[in-house]
Amino acid sequence: MAERADWASDQCSNSLIGSHIADCLGPCPSRAFGNLAQQVHNSTMSATIQRETSSENSAEAKKTELRVNEKKCLCMYVCLSFCSAWASYMTNSPTVIVMIGLPARGKTYMSKKLTRYLNWIGVPTKVFNLGVYRREAVKAYKSYDFFRHDNKEAMEIRKQCALVALEDVKGYLTEEAGQIAVFDATNTTRERRDLILDFGKENAFKVFFVESVCDDPEVIAANILEVKVSSPDYPERHRERVMDDFLKRIECYKVTYQPLDPDEYDKDLSFIKVENVGRRFLVNRVQDYIQSRIVYYLMNIQVHSHSLYLCRHGESNHNTEGRIGGDSELSPGGKQFAHALRGFIEEHKLSDLKVWTSQLRRTIQTAEELIVPYEQWKILNEIDAGVCEEMTYDMIQNSFPEEFALRDQDKYHYRYLGGESYQDLVQRLEPVIMELERQGNVLVICHQAVMRCLLAYFLDKSADDLPYLKCPLHTVLKLSPVAYGCKVEMFYLNVEAVNTHRDRPLVSNIACYPQWQGFAPFCHPCSVLLTYHILHGTSLTKVAQAILLTDKAVTHTSYETNGVVSAAQCTQH
Repeated sequence: MAERADWASDQCSNSLIGSHIADCLGPCPSRAFGNLAQQVHNSTMSATIQRETSSENSAEAKKTELRVNEKKCLCMYVCLSFCSAWASYMTNSPTVIVMIGLPARGKTYMSKKLTRYLNWIGVPTKVFNLGVYRREAVKAYKSYDFFRHDNKEAMEIRKQCALVALEDVKGYLTEEAGQIAVFDATNTTRERRDLILDFGKENAFKVFFVESVCDDPEVIAANILEVKVSSPDYPERHRERVMDDFLKRIECYKVTYQPLDPDEYDKDLSFIKVENVGRRFLVNRVQDYIQSRIVYYLMNIQVHSHSLYLCRHGESNHNTEGRIGGDSELSPGGKQFAHALRGFIEEHKLSDLKVWTSQLRRTIQTAEELIVPYEQWKILNEIDAGVCEEMTYDMIQNSFPEEFALRDQDKYHYRYLGGESYQDLVQRLEPVIMELERQGNVLVICHQAVMRCLLAYFLDKSADDLPYLKCPLHTVLKLSPVAYGCKVEMFYLNVEAVNTHRDRPLVSNIACYPQWQGFAPFCHPCSVLLTYHILHGTSLTKVAQAILLTDKAVTHTSYETNGVVSAAQCTQH
C-alpha cells in the first residue's frame, strides 16, 4: 500500500481520481497515466476557479456549472477507461496463434482475416508468415524438391527461418506492445509444434493452435489457382506448371504430416480444428476470453463468393441543415436517391439481395422505395451524439468548445457527453460483422459513422483513419472478397446531395487519451482494388482505377462538380 501511495503522490499530486486509481492498480511501470491524471486534475480545478469567478451572474454561473459537471464526467470517463484498458493490458498474457495444415488449406486466408478482426475489436495483432522469411533466405525458388523431408540442407534452412520468425514474434509481443502474433506456417510436425510450445513457455506467452484440414479436391484446386499462381514462388504464372509443382509440394508435406491428436498426444493443448472450410469444428481446452473470441470468429467466417453493398440513407432534412443525429425524414433529394437506388438494384439483377436498415426513419424510407423485404437492425442506428443530437457543428463549437476541441484531438476515442464514441460503435457493430461474414449478397442502408466502421473492418483501416473515411451520400459501395484482400467498386447514382464530411484537423494532439485504449493501427492493410464509377441514367462509366498492394493504406476522395463526380484521387499513407 505504501508503494501505491508513493506512486500516486509522485504522479498525480492532489488528484483524488489519480490516487484512487493508483490504489486499484498498484505500482505502475509507466508515467503516462500520472501525466494524464495531472492533466485531468488541472482541467477540473481550472473549471472550478472559472465557476467561482463567474458566480456574479446567475445565468452564467449555471452555464459554467453545467460545463464543470461535464468536465468531471469526462475526467472520470477518461480515468476509468484507462483503468479498464490498463487492467486488460496487465492481465492478458500475449498469445501466439499457431497455424497448422498442409499447403493450400486456407491458413493464410484465415490468418489475415483473423488479424483484421482482432485489430478491429481493439487487440493489437500481427501476422508472421514463414513463407516471407523463407523467400528472404532463398532468393530463387526452383521446385518442390526444396520441401522434401530428405533434403537436409533445405530442412536446416527452413528451421532457421522459423527461429528467426519466432524471434520477431518475441520482439513484437515484448517490445512493440503487441498482444497477439499469428505464426502463419504449415507447422505439420510435432517436433516443430513442441519447439513453439517451448518458445511460449520461455517467454510466458500463451499458445493457441488453429489447424485447417481439407480433403475436398475442388476447394484445394480453387485455392491453388486463385492464390498460388500469383505467389512470388511462381513468377512465370504458368497455370499448369504451377498446379503440378504445388501438388508435388503438398505430397512432400504429407509424408511427415502429424495432425493434432485430441485424444492422446495433444489433449492438453488449446486449439480449434477447422474441417473443410468450416463444415465442422473441433474445439479443445479454450483457456481465456481472447481464445474464445478467436473461436467465435473462426466459426462464423465462410469461404464463399458473395458481395456486400453499402450505402448511406438518402439525404435527410437534417443533412441539408447541417445537423447531426436525430430522426429526420428524407429531403426531396433523398427521395430521388431512393428511387435511383431501386433502379440500381434492378439493373444489376440483385434478385437474391437481402436489405438491412437501421431503425431510423431516413434509412427505412430509403428502403421502402425499393419494394423488397428489408430487416431493421437497431444496432445499425447512427452514432449517438448525446447532448449534441440535432445540433450543427457551429452550435456544438459555441455551446461546448472544450468538447469540440477534444473530439478533434482524438475522434475515435472521444465519447459525446451522454452519447457514444466510434470505439463504442465498433463494439456495437460486431454482431453485424459476424452476420455479414455468414450471409450471401446484402445491401446495408446505414449512416455515415456506421458505414465508416464497417468499411474499416473490410478495408483493414486503423483507428486513426476510421473516423475520416469518406462515405458520401447517394453513393453505393460494392465490396467483394478476393484472395487476401477486398475489391471495392464505388457507384455514384448521379443525385446531388450536400457534403457531410469533415476533414481531419491539420494539428492533432492525442495525449488526452491513454494509448492502450482502443486498437492500434492495423499492421497489414489488405490489397485493395478501387474502381470508381458514375451512373448516368442507365449507362455505367468507369472513371478511375487503382491497385494498391500489401503495405499501402488507401483513402479515396471524390470531387463533385454540379452533382457529377469529375475526378477520383487515391492517397497513400
